[in-house]
Amino acid sequence: MTENNNYHISVLLQECIDGLSIKPDGTYVDVTFGGGGHSKEILNLLDNGKLIAFDQDDDALNNIPESDNLIFVNHNFRHLKKFLKYHKQIPVDGILADLGISSYQIDEGTKGFSTRFEGPLDMRMNSSMEKTAADILNVYSENNLVSIFSKYGEIRNSKKLANHIIQARQNGLKFNTTKNFIAFLENLIIGKRNRYLAQVFQALRIEVNDEMNALKDMLMQSIEVLNTGGRLVIITFHSLEDRIVKNFLKSGNFEGKIATDEFGRSKQIFKLVNRRPIEASEEELEVNNRSRSAKLRIATKL
Repeated sequence: MTENNNYHISVLLQECIDGLSIKPDGTYVDVTFGGGGHSKEILNLLDNGKLIAFDQDDDALNNIPESDNLIFVNHNFRHLKKFLKYHKQIPVDGILADLGISSYQIDEGTKGFSTRFEGPLDMRMNSSMEKTAADILNVYSENNLVSIFSKYGEIRNSKKLANHIIQARQNGLKFNTTKNFIAFLENLIIGKRNRYLAQVFQALRIEVNDEMNALKDMLMQSIEVLNTGGRLVIITFHSLEDRIVKNFLKSGNFEGKIATDEFGRSKQIFKLVNRRPIEASEEELEVNNRSRSAKLRIATKL
């Protein structure tokens, strides 16, 4: 298998592989298969081990290699435990998650992820899901719009943006394509245009795909499926998901509060391998500028 670089350039590739500490006969999970770059490197290090790869996007099916060591699961990683149990692959020795949207998804317009190419306001990772970005913009209440734009996009003028969307709807505007939505946004942009548009699209994408809850589901299940000594290797790309991962690895929960037993001893589930997140080198940034916001966190299950 060769990685489909038109689909996605793998971020922090060698750092992830090193973080997994792969054993040739071990069992590993790539919950964000995408273009298959990380999976390829894992497979290269396996003898009779297994790799279980998850991806809910049907486009990723074109990147699956022929390998007796690979089990591919065409579902959301929030169903991690269910499918590992189905394939009799519990426990596992390492779980990798690259939470960034793929280069392919933002470089073409057919699903509405791109701010540069026209497409439908869809943004569903899984086309069988019912709710689209258009549904959110055309149906959600003003309060709900404020909530998703402020929480998932960290947009400073969320209230103004939501209010203008409601007013536009009352005047008969329907949001159907990325082009007509971006045209609407032009007079609302504060700060750098590309960053603002990216934040708005991020907020919609997270809401459509329920990304934060899916991430929390997967992380909680990782405790149950990981071997003692198994590695959890997570790349994040924005502060909201990084905060969730950071707190979880620190404390085993999403509040970041370490529980104690009756004697006051801490009940930690993971031991951090790297105290500070690993970021892309200057060399990688020259090849792939999209790795600039990537943060890699690695932990071992105790």
